[in-house]
Amino acid sequence: MRLVLATRNAHKAREFATLLSPHEVVALADEVCLPPETGETFLDNARAKARAAARATGMAAIADDSGIEAAALGGAPGVRSARFAGEHASDAENLAKLLREAPAGSPLAYVCALVLVDPGGAEHAVQGRCTGVLAQQPRGDGGFGYDPAFEPDDIGDGRTMAELDPAEKDAISHRGRAARSLLELVGP
Repeated sequence: MRLVLATRNAHKAREFATLLSPHEVVALADEVCLPPETGETFLDNARAKARAAARATGMAAIADDSGIEAAALGGAPGVRSARFAGEHASDAENLAKLLREAPAGSPLAYVCALVLVDPGGAEHAVQGRCTGVLAQQPRGDGGFGYDPAFEPDDIGDGRTMAELDPAEKDAISHRGRAARSLLELVGP
């Protein structure tokens, strides 16, 4: 199946192209406008983007909304993960704010809501979750976003998501889990 990915995030595009194989994941055309992420949940935001992309392209569309939840911050940054340090904050600025505000070793969860909308309007929604703890300082140069400070529980050797090789990360990540759940629903 050919799926248009409703994102402008090149990192996510690369991840989903691998995670959703053998389906072909194609980039969203530049002229397609995506709605702002104003939902109260990751699922709200993913659903709105997938619907908009399917409507605009006439193709099956997938969209995710994902982020990190810090228990010490009452679940923040949550749906505001990409804007935690401000509307146009960089990944480094968002990560620095998390490290300032949450204590090292505190519980974290990566969450991904993934929605597929087919051209006829049928929808499939899944979620993936990966738990871990906040590292004392960022380590590693793989991944993006909060990965350098996220020590996943599933690995248990103290490495951060940014220190894992891509196959290790895909096996345990929130996006990997959501993608596998979606593949179970729609088939390979």
